[in-house]
Amino acid sequence: MCEANAYFVKGDTEELILESVDTVEPEGDAAWRLVSIFGEQKIVEGSIRGMNLVEHKIWFQPAA
Repeated sequence: MCEANAYFVKGDTEELILESVDTVEPEGDAAWRLVSIFGEQKIVEGSIRGMNLVEHKIWFQPAA
């Protein structure tokens, strides 16, 4: 499986946004639409901080 869990980074902590994400699409200038393999959708405001697809993680941070 190639899905990943999405997290919002706050300081030294990771807050889970959505599990089993398989689609990440831009939603305007500073937002992203995440869609899980189960069809659940969430909008994340901010920017992508990084991705590690071997660990199945996507990290987001507040927009600068």
